[in-house]
Amino acid sequence: MKDAKHIRNIAIIAHVDHGKTTMVDGLLKQSKTFRDNQAEMSQDLIMDSGDQEHERGITITAKQTSIYHGDYKINIIDTPGHADFSGEVERTLNMADGVMLIVDAQEGPMPQTKFVLSKALELGLKPVVVINKIDKPSRRIDEVLDEISDLFLELAVSDDQLLYPVYYAIGRDGKAWKEMPTDPSENGDLSPIFDAIISDIPAPTVDENGAFQLLVTSLQYDSFLGKYAIGRVTRGSVRKGLPVVLMKRDDVQVSGRIDKVFGYRGLLREEIDEAGAGDIVALTGIADAHIGETIADKENPEALPVIDVEAPTLSMYLGPNTSPLKGKEAEFNTSRQIGDRLKKELETNVSLRVADDGIGFTVSGRGELHLSVLIETLRREGFEFEVGRPQVVTIEEDGEVKEPVEELLIEVAPEFLGAVSQELGTRRAALTKQEQTSSGTTRTTYILPTRAMIGLRNILLTATKGTVIINSLPHGYQPLGARLQQTRSGALVATEAGSTTAYALDLASARGELFVGPGTTVYQGMIVGVYNRQGDLDVNVCRGKQLTNMRTSSSDGTIQLTPFTDLSLEQSIDFIEDDELLEVTPKSLRLRKRYLEPNQRKRAGKK
Repeated sequence: MKDAKHIRNIAIIAHVDHGKTTMVDGLLKQSKTFRDNQAEMSQDLIMDSGDQEHERGITITAKQTSIYHGDYKINIIDTPGHADFSGEVERTLNMADGVMLIVDAQEGPMPQTKFVLSKALELGLKPVVVINKIDKPSRRIDEVLDEISDLFLELAVSDDQLLYPVYYAIGRDGKAWKEMPTDPSENGDLSPIFDAIISDIPAPTVDENGAFQLLVTSLQYDSFLGKYAIGRVTRGSVRKGLPVVLMKRDDVQVSGRIDKVFGYRGLLREEIDEAGAGDIVALTGIADAHIGETIADKENPEALPVIDVEAPTLSMYLGPNTSPLKGKEAEFNTSRQIGDRLKKELETNVSLRVADDGIGFTVSGRGELHLSVLIETLRREGFEFEVGRPQVVTIEEDGEVKEPVEELLIEVAPEFLGAVSQELGTRRAALTKQEQTSSGTTRTTYILPTRAMIGLRNILLTATKGTVIINSLPHGYQPLGARLQQTRSGALVATEAGSTTAYALDLASARGELFVGPGTTVYQGMIVGVYNRQGDLDVNVCRGKQLTNMRTSSSDGTIQLTPFTDLSLEQSIDFIEDDELLEVTPKSLRLRKRYLEPNQRKRAGKK
């Protein structure tokens, strides 16, 4: 059991893609946590263990690991950089005593940097600043230092937080310096970072001799041992077999006993006999534990303050599939199976909300990416369901309905600025700041309603030939505004069920852009493309060519179709309107009308 003076708990925070996870990789490898042959075999981004994290190149869930440096044990918490997963940051910062803020040497502090740093400073955590990627040709060290200084002046809650050490690093190469090096290509290692963690981050301020107390900040599952309750021991010590009380949110107390105690070493959990105050541990035997609840000694049970997480901003309908093709491509498709899986998700996904909506459910989260990651997770687990268009979650304050607002930061080449401004103008975005960056791009900041963000990313990527950089951040609430105009054209809707033919698709392609190719199974009411005019158009994409006994050189030529557009999950969610649904199965994504029959759609449109 480590003395609390020799423990350091640090969270690594930064904007997305500024090098958090790469820095953790370097610390793991240089701390000799792995054997030499393991270090050579270990891949990059070791902490990003999920399939979607590898595919998307982002961190989705916060993870903890431990390394040893001399006599010190360093518990490191790797946090996500996307604002959509900021609930992960909020719940895990409670375990830390300090934060390492990593800032890109070219981009400087970005929106998510501001959000996570404000949360850390509110909790009184000691900051250490690392300017990463100093080998970039377009680095601007002095300007970034000034921007960081301005950020701390804006966010600091006490004077001592304005005195922070600054280090310089190339995380990818595993090198760091106390002073900006004249030649970043010179040899080096991460020793300055290790020394900074030990000297600049305070030891946990805990009562080592009091009764045991732990706040559950994370949960994990194991088919052998069941649920692991993970958190920092804030008081006393914990050992195997200790009688405890689980203090629930509703003041209910549940008696239990610690089955096993696990500590962290590298990426592995290892069983230990006892853990003292200040250390991060995983406990088994407390099956009813949920995030935000307290596990305390049975002799002296006292609850810690509950973790407060920001409210969701977007919601969407998620229910059992009702299309004619239901039940053909998935293992789980009933409302009860979907409901049970969402209840399980609520235990670990703290910023998610689920409300029963009769047959289906209303799922609320932090943003489109937050919800789309959940949808992709469910479909990979064999679930089949349908989802509706994302809607904003409004609140009522002083008798007035208010909607969430986003701060949107866009960086784009000057030639595309007009296209960006035009699109944001139709979405009632207010320009608050515009500046020229040292790399020649224009950086603009807008304030706009969260509902105006739906579908914006894909439109701007198309308008700027994929060169735009978009970042957003919650910016409070404002009175609910008027309905936004529809920016999308109508849909091409299938009138017949069957298999699509090249002949019919060739005729339909003159009316718009197709989403299906030949030989695709469709049903009545399924969306097969986007119409090049306003309003929907019913088309028959299953019609075969009428054959005769006459042959001509002009009519019997091979049909050459324009390649169809295969929409991704996020693009499909962005595409659908209020009267449409997205059918999600493990094998397919199908866009459809809410009412499949044309007469039903007409009646619904008159209401």
